Amino acid sequence: MMENLALGAMLFGTAHDERRSFELLDRFVDAGGVWIDTANCYSFWADPSGFGGQSELVLGRWLARRPGVRDRVRISTKVGCEPLEAGRYPETAEGLSAEVVKNGIEASLRRLGTDHVELYWAHKPDPVTPLEETVAAFDELVAAGTVGRLGCSNYATWQIERARRIAQDQGATGFTAIQQQYSYLRPRPATRPSVVHRFGAVTDEVLHYLEQHPDMVLWAYTPLLSGGYTRADKPLPPEYEHPGTTRRLQVLDEIAAETGANRNRVVLAWLTGGTPAATPIVGVSSVEQLDEAAAGAALRLTAEQRDRLDGAA
Repeated sequence: MMENLALGAMLFGTAHDERRSFELLDRFVDAGGVWIDTANCYSFWADPSGFGGQSELVLGRWLARRPGVRDRVRISTKVGCEPLEAGRYPETAEGLSAEVVKNGIEASLRRLGTDHVELYWAHKPDPVTPLEETVAAFDELVAAGTVGRLGCSNYATWQIERARRIAQDQGATGFTAIQQQYSYLRPRPATRPSVVHRFGAVTDEVLHYLEQHPDMVLWAYTPLLSGGYTRADKPLPPEYEHPGTTRRLQVLDEIAAETGANRNRVVLAWLTGGTPAATPIVGVSSVEQLDEAAAGAALRLTAEQRDRLDGAA
């Protein structure tokens, strides 16, 4: 069920050349996929220029190659992390001033070859720009019709609530989506984040916030921990080295055996069918991996299996 997943386009135009990117996009959409997730900064770290935009450009060329497909897909993109100077990130990250937000969407739309996106994200908090300015700038995009919904990525719970409260007080459109790292395994609390979730993982506080605010939806990046569930050459990051991981993996393997699936499929089934339900952003390198992700989203766990997965800690 591709409609339960978002295709992560972070590596399109850099690690994945145009041919491979088009192949994955074609397969995703032809199998019923809807959401494609990118950002204006993807992938500055992988390009000799030191700046991003490659992913959006590839997506724009793909959209132009397939007339009518724009009506079938929804595009999610972001602003806030593009470096202003090559080789100097994060200290020169563009931030979220009104000017950056306005210029960011205009540049993204040009690269994508479209006049709107369905979901626009604040990629990470800006410690310099007042939240009031950022909220007002995003609201103007919704009012202009260039953006459908708004989301915040890598924000702390208090920042999410404060931004939403500001929007409510201003009569503006607020954030209704959260994007953070989220998976079945949980990092040990108070550990130093690794590259897997360097901006922060979903915590119990975030989950409680989502329970109390049903208008909010959760998008999960790195849901399969960069291959850590199934690949011997991709060990789990050190913050996952604790007894809870051992217990959760044991139950995960039990459910995988019962369903005839593997760990990855069970994790995606757990994410898409849970409470709150998450939209996993799957970054894949091959059609086979994409098909595997779709099989995970289509897997249905019983209530008893889900209780066992939830109860392992």
